[in-house]
This record gives sequence, structure tokens and C-alpha cells, in this order.
Amino acid sequence: MKQETALKLLKAGENVFLTGSAGAGKTYTLNQYINYLKARKVPVAITASTGIAATHMNGMTIHTWAGIGIKDVLSDADLKNMKERKYLKEHLENAQVLIIDEISMLHAKQLNLVNQVLKYFKESDEAFGGIQVIVAGDFFQLPPVGRNDERNRDKFCFMSEAWVEAKFRVCYLTEQHRQGNDFLNDILNAIRRQDIGPQHLQALQNTRQQDIGDTFTRLYTHNMDVDTINFKHLNKIDAESRQFDASCDGNDKLIETLKSSVRAPETLTLKKHAKVMFVKNNFDMGYINGSLGEVIGFEEDDEYGCLPKVKLTDGTVLLVEPETWSIDNEAGKTIASFQQIPLRLAWAITIHKSQGMTLEAAEINLSHTFEKGQGYVALSRLKTLDGLRLLGFNEQALELDSLAIKADRRFQELSEEAEQNFAEIDLTAQHKAFIRHCGGTLNEVEIERNERKIARSGGKQNYASATLDETRALFEEGYEIEDIAHERGLTPATIINHLARLHKEQGLDISVAHPGEEVVEQIRKIYKRLQKRQQSDHFNDDGTIKLRPIVELTSPRMGYDQVRLALLYVE
Repeated sequence: MKQETALKLLKAGENVFLTGSAGAGKTYTLNQYINYLKARKVPVAITASTGIAATHMNGMTIHTWAGIGIKDVLSDADLKNMKERKYLKEHLENAQVLIIDEISMLHAKQLNLVNQVLKYFKESDEAFGGIQVIVAGDFFQLPPVGRNDERNRDKFCFMSEAWVEAKFRVCYLTEQHRQGNDFLNDILNAIRRQDIGPQHLQALQNTRQQDIGDTFTRLYTHNMDVDTINFKHLNKIDAESRQFDASCDGNDKLIETLKSSVRAPETLTLKKHAKVMFVKNNFDMGYINGSLGEVIGFEEDDEYGCLPKVKLTDGTVLLVEPETWSIDNEAGKTIASFQQIPLRLAWAITIHKSQGMTLEAAEINLSHTFEKGQGYVALSRLKTLDGLRLLGFNEQALELDSLAIKADRRFQELSEEAEQNFAEIDLTAQHKAFIRHCGGTLNEVEIERNERKIARSGGKQNYASATLDETRALFEEGYEIEDIAHERGLTPATIINHLARLHKEQGLDISVAHPGEEVVEQIRKIYKRLQKRQQSDHFNDDGTIKLRPIVELTSPRMGYDQVRLALLYVE
């Protein structure tokens, strides 16, 4: 199907499954539709099954957006509790269009949960509460992670009840945009057809000794290989190592569950110049699950003793604080937690973890492939064959899941039927009817003004701005700092920093969060006393005063967050 036909069907308000091979333009088509909706003021929720895919779409994970977290089942009590969360209630009830990218990595159970949540919040028995749902992806990617005894047919979301209910119109994009005329595109299409010839195998074998430069990513099938390579490279660095141990609290069995699901190691060893990858999303700090970087040093910290400083591939430098992964009970109380620096070594990464990435160059070893689809995923990360060094592959490496092959053939048939039926039909009336149904605008002057605004911003939302707006909205609704932190899955310290920026940059009145005149007066006196002393160990490199010396001089002893908050009111 051509992109213009797919867009025509999207604009008509149908539920759509947007698919096609690597580089067929799925993300481009989605972005075109998102900008079309935004220009007409239609509320659209942009989500994806993983953190790194979510950032490609400037969105959030579907698990966060729908409030399902890592759950497999939602009880009536769960749904009731969810509806009491103002922020969740607001965006679920407002959404008119939901987009889920990288749908292949979403488990069937989780798509059913999203369906259940939207029906409950929209108070409708229609599929997904009656809103338009667009899922995008390619089922030749690896299936979702599931239990060891689960078959792929239990995991693929096209086998779910929600998928059947939604009656997705299939738009199978066939135009190529990523690899162009490069032979890698021919190889990938041959794998999709399961029609690999001697010329394809020879081309892959010829890359074994290929020079791909000094900056490349190593992809392996097994964690053990990845760990061996990473420790080998770490040991080669002639520098002092720093060790970061996870802090665990709560139910022992649940802590073990967290340890097995969290990608941050229990003990993390780092050195200056270590290649690292972030393993959690934190849009406020500017990193996501999958961001790559290099440790450029360490900085002493009041609260944590020592923190790594990381330079991302785009040049951004971040001081990385610990993150907390937790399991809450039905009342929202944390019953198990795992706190660790959200990094792991990244000279090598697993193919599973590479999904959603586009790489300029990669060294790949498929000799120990154990799951169908791994080879296709690894090879399709690259733009051209010139960027590939393939060390080896076994028989299974270029095979695909038989159920995915059958489904893909059916998807192509359905898409061809739709192309024939709709390519020449004018759907303008349906387009306008859908915008009216969603409460959007059809005013041409307003649409043009919004389009110019979108063009100026490059069609992208600003994460820092969006996350500040979310904090501001909750603060103005009367939420306490602790409650905002819990609602948003952030630390109170981050929320206090948000309030400081909102006060300074947007003039937000933060007087209701005042900790009391006695507290502020005590901090003011300590602050002025320390300023007069001018001891270098009391100040950060940027001239700001450290929290530890202030906390140590308080009586009775105050917490770091209390001091942080009081400093907002010290002139």
C-alpha cells in the first residue's frame, strides 16, 4: 500500500494496523497523521511498547499511559483505584486517538488490558472504549518477552481478543525509504519471503572482515556473551574503578522478582571511558531506556557519596543519580523496591535490546541464534550493508516464526484489497466527520496557524517542557509534593526542582508549598553563615552551595528534601 492511501484511511477514523518491512516509512506516516490531528486540535495519545521506541515517536510507553505497569491482570479494585488518580483519569478520558508503535513487542495480555482500561474509563463496551486505535509495527521482529512455557501464539497480540474486537484495517506499506538501493534491502526482503539465495548468503559472508570504522555497536544473542565482552573491555581500561551496589527494601520474593526483571545490575562497576547504556526512562533528565554514552568522570555527592558523569552520543553531559524500581500493593503502598544507578556496560548489547534502534555500523554474531527472528531484527537495525560486520550465523539465524509468516501473508492480502478499494475513492466527507466527532476544528485559518506552529517546532514536543507542564497541572490541582512525585513516578527532589524552574521561568506562585517560616529562617541563617565562610568543600563547581553542610547544621536534623524546598524561599 502507498503511504497516501494509508493516510487517507487513517484520517477516516478507522482502527488501523500499519505495517511493512524495515524502512517502509511507518514512523514517517504516523508522524504525518499526528501533525494532521494536532493541527485540527484532536487529542492524540502517542505511545509505544518500549522506551526507546517511544522517544522515536516523542511519546511515552503504553504501560505508563494506560496505567497498567507490569500487570497481567486488572481487578475491579485496580480499575477503581486508577480512576481516582486525577492525572490518569484526565488523559484517558480526553484521548480520542491512541497510537501504539512497535506493537510486535506488546504482549497479547497487555493489549487486552489497554482495551479493558479504556472501556472502563470511557464507560463504553465498544473496542478500546470507542476511540480510534492505530497500532504500528512488524511481527517479524522478536515476539514479546513472556513466561518460559508460553508459545509465540500466546504472546503475539494479533492473537488477542482485543485485536479481534478492534477490526483493524491493515495498511501494509510497500515503498522503500531506509536502505534505498543497497543490497541489504534485498537480503531483508528475501528473509521476509523465506527465499534466501546463494547470492544473499555470499553477500553476508563477505562482510566478515569488513572495515566498519572505530565507532560501532556489537550485537549478540546471549546475555552471557554480552557480559563477557563488556567486562573484557572494562578490564582493559587503566583507571580506578567505582562500584555501585543496589539498595533493596521490602518483601524478599518480590525483590527477587525485581532483580530478574530490572536491567540494572545488582553490582555495577564503572571506570572513566566505560561505554554505558541507560536502562530506564527519565525524560526530565534527558535519557531513555537504550540511550548510549560514555563515562567521562565521577562527582562526589552529598546524598549518594559518588555519582557517574556520562556524555551521551549527542554530546549532552549528565550526572546520573540512582533510580528506583518498585512494586506497589493495591493501596498504592510500595512493598518492594530496588534502587540502583540506571546504567549497564554497553560495548556489546543483546539483539533483544537493539529493537527500535537504527545503527550506522554494527558487529553482529548470530552463531548461537536460539530464537527465530533474531537474525532479521539484528540485520534490519542497519542502514546499509557497508555498516555490517557479520562474524557468523547458524541455520536458525535467518529463519522467521511460522505463525508470523502466515499472519504476514494474510496482512498483505488484506492490505492489497484495501488499496484496490480505496486508492481512487474520495473520503473527504468521512475525514471531516471524524474531526467533528473528536471535537476538533475544521476552521481553515486556525488549521493553517497550527500547521505553521508545528512546522516551527519540527513536529516534535519538548520533553522538558511537557514534563514541567504535567507537574504544574498537578500542583495547581492542589496535590502535595509527595503525591505529585508518586503520581508521576519521580522523586520529591525532582518535583521540587520542577517547582523552582516553574517559579523562575513561568512565574508560578509556589507559596502554598512553603514549609513554614521557622524552617525557612533557620535555613536562611545557615546558608548566609556558610556563604561567609567560603569553604571550597561547601560549594559545587558551578558556585551553588551543597546540601550536606546545610543539613548537618540543622537542629533538629532536617531531611535533604525539606532543605531543598526551604532554599526556594531563601532570598
